Amino acid sequence: MSPHPSGISGRSYVVTGGGSGIGAACAAELAADGAQVTICGRTEAKLTEVAERLAPTVGEGGAVHVVVADVTDEDDVVRLVDTAVAKGGGLHGVVASAGGAGMLSPYHRQDTDEFTRVLKLNVVGTMLLVKHAVQHLATAAGAGEGGSFVGMSSIAGHMTHPYFGAYTVAKAGIEQLMRNAADEYGPRQVRFNAIRPGFIATELMAPIPRDSDVYASYIENTPMGDVGEPEDVAHLVRFLLGDESRWITGQCINIDGGHCLRRGPDFSLFAGSTDFDS
Repeated sequence: MSPHPSGISGRSYVVTGGGSGIGAACAAELAADGAQVTICGRTEAKLTEVAERLAPTVGEGGAVHVVVADVTDEDDVVRLVDTAVAKGGGLHGVVASAGGAGMLSPYHRQDTDEFTRVLKLNVVGTMLLVKHAVQHLATAAGAGEGGSFVGMSSIAGHMTHPYFGAYTVAKAGIEQLMRNAADEYGPRQVRFNAIRPGFIATELMAPIPRDSDVYASYIENTPMGDVGEPEDVAHLVRFLLGDESRWITGQCINIDGGHCLRRGPDFSLFAGSTDFDS
């Protein structure tokens, strides 16, 4: 496959959460354009499967590298970034896609340890990537070769999603982290943006029965009347990493089929009672 006119061929990118879903789709998009893509996650088998599956589609000058790492472990993040720099001859962009949700429950029933875990995974994990990648991104930007960081938020980061506990708070935190970083590192020409996927058909959303009221609430509140695919998100990520988006920073961009125009989903089926006595 030929690269886009602005070209990311040969450039180096980190994609966390690259073993499945949106992260794997982002890796596929970048590698097909000839990028050196370093994917990470906590399960080696999943990462290896993605790398092997993508191998036939990698564009000229590209490759997919695998690093087993936990984004909440600072030593792991340092090793991840160092590996990407070594493999790709620098670091031109980061996709912070690793994240996750916790228990569905009203706040008065939330488990505090689980709440903290979700915050750490999403917010601290993203912050550690900023901390250890930004100097390399600034070097790339100074050479006129990228310097873009994309944080994975969610529609839940700015619209109420009752019973989602720490997840909504964590995604809002990622958005503010991206805004602040965009302001801090703008003078170094490093760009930071967040994207807000709605319902995307990934493994994370697979447990929602397609004939349930929960699924129906997504469709009813989405003007385009469907759910998104990981590739839809990957196309936007590719744009934000490329030179075509050189004047875009500090933004939180919805990719949700218009869902943000209405209201969040109804997960009361899974959340239990809000009765304080039961």
